[in-house]
Amino acid sequence: MATWIALLRAVNVGKRQYPMAQLREALGAAGFTGVQTHIQTGNVVLDSTLTDRGELTQALENVMLADRGFEVPVVLLSPEELSQVAREARQLSDQHGPTSHYIAITAQAISEPGSVTALTREGELVVPGVRAVHLLLNKSFHEAKTTLPIIEKVVGVATVRNLNVTSTLAAKWGA
Repeated sequence: MATWIALLRAVNVGKRQYPMAQLREALGAAGFTGVQTHIQTGNVVLDSTLTDRGELTQALENVMLADRGFEVPVVLLSPEELSQVAREARQLSDQHGPTSHYIAITAQAISEPGSVTALTREGELVVPGVRAVHLLLNKSFHEAKTTLPIIEKVVGVATVRNLNVTSTLAAKWGA
Protein backbone atom coordinates (compact mmCIF):
# COMPACT_ATOMS: atom_id res chain seq x y z
CA MET A 1 0.00 0.00 0.00
CA ALA A 2 1.43 3.38 -1.01
CA THR A 3 0.35 6.89 -0.03
CA TRP A 4 -0.08 9.45 -2.81
CA ILE A 5 -1.08 13.07 -3.04
CA ALA A 6 -3.34 13.73 -6.03
CA LEU A 7 -3.65 17.33 -7.14
CA LEU A 8 -6.60 17.79 -9.45
CA ARG A 9 -6.49 20.33 -12.24
CA ALA A 10 -9.39 22.70 -12.87
CA VAL A 11 -12.06 21.40 -10.52
CA ASN A 12 -14.67 23.68 -8.98
CA VAL A 13 -14.09 26.21 -11.74
CA GLY A 14 -17.11 27.24 -13.79
CA LYS A 15 -19.24 24.22 -14.67
CA ARG A 16 -16.56 21.74 -13.56
CA GLN A 17 -17.97 21.32 -10.05
CA TYR A 18 -16.85 18.43 -7.87
CA PRO A 19 -17.81 18.72 -4.20
CA MET A 20 -15.03 17.18 -2.13
CA ALA A 21 -17.44 14.97 -0.13
CA GLN A 22 -18.64 13.41 -3.39
CA LEU A 23 -15.05 13.00 -4.58
CA ARG A 24 -14.08 11.22 -1.35
CA GLU A 25 -17.13 8.96 -1.72
CA ALA A 26 -16.32 8.09 -5.36
CA LEU A 27 -12.68 7.32 -4.58
CA GLY A 28 -13.62 5.22 -1.56
CA ALA A 29 -16.16 3.26 -3.62
CA ALA A 30 -13.40 2.59 -6.18
CA GLY A 31 -11.27 0.92 -3.50
CA PHE A 32 -8.94 3.72 -2.46
CA THR A 33 -8.45 4.03 1.29
CA GLY A 34 -7.48 6.80 3.67
CA VAL A 35 -9.04 9.36 1.31
CA GLN A 36 -8.86 12.92 2.64
CA THR A 37 -9.24 16.29 0.93
CA HIS A 38 -8.05 19.79 1.76
CA ILE A 39 -10.18 22.80 0.73
CA GLN A 40 -12.28 22.79 -2.43
CA THR A 41 -9.52 22.98 -5.05
CA GLY A 42 -8.88 19.27 -5.53
CA ASN A 43 -6.15 18.36 -3.06
CA VAL A 44 -6.42 14.68 -2.14
CA VAL A 45 -4.36 12.20 -0.16
CA LEU A 46 -5.09 8.50 -0.52
CA ASP A 47 -3.66 5.05 -0.13
CA SER A 48 -3.58 2.62 -3.03
CA THR A 49 -2.32 -0.83 -3.84
CA LEU A 50 -1.29 0.60 -7.22
CA THR A 51 2.33 1.69 -7.09
CA ASP A 52 2.87 2.64 -10.74
CA ARG A 53 2.31 6.39 -11.15
CA GLY A 54 0.89 6.06 -14.66
CA GLU A 55 -1.54 3.27 -13.73
CA LEU A 56 -2.73 5.13 -10.66
CA THR A 57 -3.16 8.40 -12.54
CA GLN A 58 -5.25 6.63 -15.16
CA ALA A 59 -7.33 4.83 -12.52
CA LEU A 60 -8.07 8.09 -10.68
CA GLU A 61 -8.93 9.93 -13.90
CA ASN A 62 -11.25 7.07 -14.93
CA VAL A 63 -13.09 7.16 -11.59
CA MET A 64 -13.66 10.90 -11.85
CA LEU A 65 -14.72 10.76 -15.50
CA ALA A 66 -17.27 8.04 -14.69
CA ASP A 67 -18.54 9.93 -11.64
CA ARG A 68 -18.64 13.47 -13.08
CA GLY A 69 -18.80 13.08 -16.84
CA PHE A 70 -15.79 15.31 -17.47
CA GLU A 71 -12.05 14.70 -17.50
CA VAL A 72 -10.02 15.75 -14.48
CA PRO A 73 -6.25 15.72 -15.08
CA VAL A 74 -4.33 14.47 -12.05
CA VAL A 75 -0.83 15.38 -10.87
CA LEU A 76 0.47 12.70 -8.49
CA LEU A 77 3.14 13.26 -5.88
CA SER A 78 4.64 11.03 -3.26
CA PRO A 79 4.79 12.55 0.23
CA GLU A 80 8.54 13.05 -0.31
CA GLU A 81 7.99 14.89 -3.60
CA LEU A 82 5.38 17.16 -2.00
CA SER A 83 7.81 18.03 0.78
CA GLN A 84 10.54 18.74 -1.77
CA VAL A 85 8.26 21.12 -3.71
CA ALA A 86 7.35 22.95 -0.50
CA ARG A 87 11.03 23.24 0.56
CA GLU A 88 11.98 24.66 -2.84
CA ALA A 89 9.10 27.11 -2.62
CA ARG A 90 10.01 28.39 0.85
CA GLN A 91 13.68 28.80 -0.11
CA LEU A 92 12.79 30.73 -3.26
CA SER A 93 10.33 32.97 -1.43
CA ASP A 94 12.90 33.68 1.28
CA GLN A 95 15.55 34.40 -1.36
CA HIS A 96 13.48 36.60 -3.68
CA GLY A 97 10.73 38.05 -1.45
CA PRO A 98 8.02 38.17 -4.11
CA THR A 99 4.66 39.86 -3.63
CA SER A 100 3.08 36.50 -4.43
CA HIS A 101 4.37 33.01 -5.17
CA TYR A 102 2.48 30.44 -7.20
CA ILE A 103 3.65 26.92 -7.93
CA ALA A 104 2.74 24.99 -11.08
CA ILE A 105 3.23 21.44 -9.85
CA THR A 106 4.04 19.18 -12.78
CA ALA A 107 2.98 15.65 -13.65
CA GLN A 108 6.54 14.80 -14.73
CA ALA A 109 10.01 15.89 -13.68
CA ILE A 110 11.15 18.99 -15.53
CA SER A 111 13.51 17.91 -18.29
CA GLU A 112 14.37 21.29 -19.83
CA PRO A 113 14.90 23.83 -17.04
CA GLY A 114 16.32 26.41 -19.46
CA SER A 115 13.02 26.49 -21.35
CA VAL A 116 11.22 27.22 -18.07
CA THR A 117 13.62 30.00 -17.08
CA ALA A 118 13.12 31.57 -20.53
CA LEU A 119 9.49 32.32 -19.53
CA THR A 120 10.72 35.01 -17.09
CA ARG A 121 9.35 38.51 -17.80
CA GLU A 122 9.51 41.82 -16.01
CA GLY A 123 7.91 41.38 -12.59
CA GLU A 124 7.57 37.62 -13.17
CA LEU A 125 10.50 35.45 -12.17
CA VAL A 126 9.98 31.87 -13.41
CA VAL A 127 12.18 29.27 -11.70
CA PRO A 128 12.20 25.53 -12.44
CA GLY A 129 12.27 23.03 -9.62
CA VAL A 130 12.39 19.26 -9.82
CA ARG A 131 8.59 18.77 -10.04
CA ALA A 132 7.41 22.38 -10.10
CA VAL A 133 7.62 25.70 -11.86
CA HIS A 134 7.79 28.55 -9.36
CA LEU A 135 6.18 31.80 -10.44
CA LEU A 136 7.48 34.59 -8.21
CA LEU A 137 5.48 37.72 -8.89
CA ASN A 138 5.77 41.38 -8.07
CA LYS A 139 2.13 41.79 -9.10
CA SER A 140 -1.09 39.89 -8.58
CA PHE A 141 -1.50 36.43 -10.10
CA HIS A 142 -4.33 37.70 -12.30
CA GLU A 143 -2.07 40.38 -13.80
CA ALA A 144 0.66 37.86 -14.70
CA LYS A 145 1.36 37.15 -18.37
CA THR A 146 2.97 33.78 -17.58
CA THR A 147 -0.15 31.63 -17.33
CA LEU A 148 -0.65 27.92 -16.75
CA PRO A 149 -1.31 27.21 -20.46
CA ILE A 150 2.01 28.89 -21.31
CA ILE A 151 3.83 26.88 -18.63
CA GLU A 152 2.18 23.64 -19.80
CA LYS A 153 3.48 24.17 -23.34
CA VAL A 154 6.95 23.74 -21.84
CA VAL A 155 6.43 21.16 -19.08
CA GLY A 156 3.21 19.29 -19.92
CA VAL A 157 0.35 18.78 -17.48
CA ALA A 158 0.55 20.89 -14.34
CA THR A 159 -1.74 22.40 -11.73
CA VAL A 160 -1.25 25.61 -9.77
CA ARG A 161 -1.31 26.12 -6.01
CA ASN A 162 -0.16 29.15 -4.05
CA LEU A 163 2.66 29.05 -1.52
CA ASN A 164 0.30 28.93 1.47
CA VAL A 165 -1.69 25.93 0.17
CA THR A 166 1.47 24.09 -0.89
CA SER A 167 3.07 24.62 2.50
CA THR A 168 -0.11 23.52 4.31
CA LEU A 169 -0.38 20.36 2.20
CA ALA A 170 3.26 19.50 2.90
CA ALA A 171 2.75 20.03 6.64
CA LYS A 172 -0.31 17.75 6.61
CA TRP A 173 0.68 15.09 4.09
CA GLY A 174 4.38 15.43 3.29
CA ALA A 175 7.20 13.20 4.46
